[in-house]
Amino acid sequence: QVQLVESGGGLVQAGGSLRLSCAASGRTFSSYAMGWFRQAPGKDREFVAAISRSGIWTSYADTVKDRFTISRDNAKNTIYLQMNSLKPEDTAVYYCAANPSGVSDNAPSYDSWGQGTRVTVSS
Repeated sequence: QVQLVESGGGLVQAGGSLRLSCAASGRTFSSYAMGWFRQAPGKDREFVAAISRSGIWTSYADTVKDRFTISRDNAKNTIYLQMNSLKPEDTAVYYCAANPSGVSDNAPSYDSWGQGTRVTVSS
């Protein structure tokens, strides 16, 4: 497992942008696919985006496709989520997670989770 710490959340107006970061500890970071999930108040945790170990392959939820971009820098043990054209419905706590098996939208397949960072989009 790896330890994950998210940052970059905050309050933004609709149409604005934010970039989330997730720093990982441990020398095995590049052996994990990584993902972002989010949980809005009163709702279940949902998949947002995932990226392969090399960063070549990515996957997005339909609700964020063409607005969000996931990326990673293995030299810095960090992944990012660039969020553009934000909407009030993007308001949630965002979590990064590590998956030893590969890119997936299935939360139980991830074995390490961060503590989350809150994103609030005002209308």
